[in-house]
This record gives sequence, C-alpha cells and structure tokens, in this order.
Amino acid sequence: MLAASSSRQRNRLLAALSPADLGLLQPHLDSLTLKLRHDMERPHKRIQDVYFMDAGIASVVAVQSDGTRVEVGLIGREGMTGTAVVLGDSQSPHETYIQVAGEGQRIAAGELRNAMQASESLHGLLLKYVQAFMVQTAHTAIANARAKLDERLSRWILMAHDRIAGNKLALTHEFLALMLGVRRAGVTEALQSLSRQKLIEARRGEVVVLNRQGIMRRAGSSYGSPEAEYRRLIG
Repeated sequence: MLAASSSRQRNRLLAALSPADLGLLQPHLDSLTLKLRHDMERPHKRIQDVYFMDAGIASVVAVQSDGTRVEVGLIGREGMTGTAVVLGDSQSPHETYIQVAGEGQRIAAGELRNAMQASESLHGLLLKYVQAFMVQTAHTAIANARAKLDERLSRWILMAHDRIAGNKLALTHEFLALMLGVRRAGVTEALQSLSRQKLIEARRGEVVVLNRQGIMRRAGSSYGSPEAEYRRLIG
C-alpha cells in the first residue's frame, strides 16, 4: 500500500521517497488548499509547519531592512518549504508565501524532525533537495546580475511552467516586478518583447506560454543548470 501511495504522490519529492520513509511522514501529512498569499514562513519567526507542494507555486522572498523584497527562489510540486528545518534550524530570514494558488500537504516541523531522526535515508534525500534549491537561488543571483531583463523573465516563465499543469500562468505585474526586482514599467516592456516574438501571450493577470522552445532560446544559459542538478540529485 505504501509503495502504491508513493507512486501516486503528485509531489515529486514525496514520490522519490522509499515506502518506509514515506510511511514515517504519511500519518502526519494533512492535505489542504493553498490560497493566494497564504503565509508559510515569516522572517525570523519559528517555522511551525513544512509544506510539500502538490500544485501551485510558492515564492521565497528575501526581505531587506528597508522593507525591499526580492524573490530568490521558487517552490512547486518538485519540492518543499522548511529548508531551514532540514538543516537543523527553526527559522529563516526570508518569507515564503503562495504566489500561484494550488494544493499541498502540511506536516508539523516537529514531526518532520522526528522522522528525519528516525531515518538517515529520509534526511539524506531532503538534504539533496536543499542542495538543489541552493543551486536555484545561486543562479537567480547570477541571472539578476548578468542577464538582460527579457532573459530573466524568460527564465522565470520556464521555471513557473515547469511547476504547473498546462500553459497558463496566473501572474500579476506586481508579482513579476517582485520576481525581476524592477518597476512595473520594466515588466511591461519585457512582456511586450516576448509577445512581439510570439513566445507568450500576455493577458491581464495571466501569461500564456506559446513557444516553450523559443523561450528557452531567449533565456539562454540562465535556465537549465538548477533543473539539471535537481534531476541528478532527486531523479
């Protein structure tokens, strides 16, 4: 039964667990709907729960002392929140919340700690995910520093597309500005550039992927390395 349950998991990280390791978590996992802006972690606050995403997208956002916010990472059905818990801590300086509504499975941080203490293989797999996520955040920093605006937007669209079903991304200009670290005017300009190339269709509050291969070419080297690292580590 556990093996069958593992194969049915929509969350790829849970699906990668052995039946025994999944069995340690499953009694403590609660399924829930994750609404837009649902808070998962707050800066410098104790992490109470850890979420395994089944659908939708969560944003990990760095918050500076002056209140400036910039997205540094994405979490979808490939992963989990609470990387600080996996690393043995109880809080993070970042905030994490839902940017594209979806569904997930929630476990109390204490129950996850107990499960990791009981199974070295469980803890090891979750640490591999943390490594993959750290690679993603590093490449976000590289893209923000070196890539052109439409290349960065292309990268993010591909990352979001990887984490949803279908080709429609429910995205506001406000969120895209947060993701790119630019003003809304810059977001509009980048969206228009990709639209003129017929790579996307930009609608109010929505981006439709028309040509994924073309978007990948536009993203260039800014996309692909974190995804390859995830495949290497998790499968």
